[in-house]
Amino acid sequence: MSKLLVSDELWSTIEPLLPSEPAKPKGGRPRVPARAVLTGILFVLHTGLPWEWLPQEMGCGSGVTCWRRLRDWQAAGVWERLHRVLLDRLGIADEIDWSRASLDSRLVPANSNCLGCQEAAAGAGCCQATPFRKSAFRASKSLCIQAVSATFLGLPAARSRS
Repeated sequence: MSKLLVSDELWSTIEPLLPSEPAKPKGGRPRVPARAVLTGILFVLHTGLPWEWLPQEMGCGSGVTCWRRLRDWQAAGVWERLHRVLLDRLGIADEIDWSRASLDSRLVPANSNCLGCQEAAAGAGCCQATPFRKSAFRASKSLCIQAVSATFLGLPAARSRS
């Protein structure tokens, strides 16, 4: 079953991203191999089973073992790095449909050169203090988002209103 869930190609992509096994100076039980744990994680996430119900016959260790390793790998940034690697591969293969991409303002910080923020540093208040400055702040943030869209996503740049 592990061959079906974790192919050699997938494993060769994920294995270098995994953190090294922690040293056990006092010995102890050997860890369940990472590939087997990944199989258990994928099985639970694919089927929607509770972690406790992971079949022992699969050889993936217990559900708790898989859950803990999933937690540890998340904390180590494995999934974010894997996402970037897979996006890079898709980008190189020209398999990303950018017409369906979206950009959220939460991902693009506001321009730190905002006049109101500079005045706030001088003790004169922030750009969000008055409605006029708040709208100017929103406009600069909007222009920043449009610039990022034009630069990184290849979308047409917005025309200036002035």
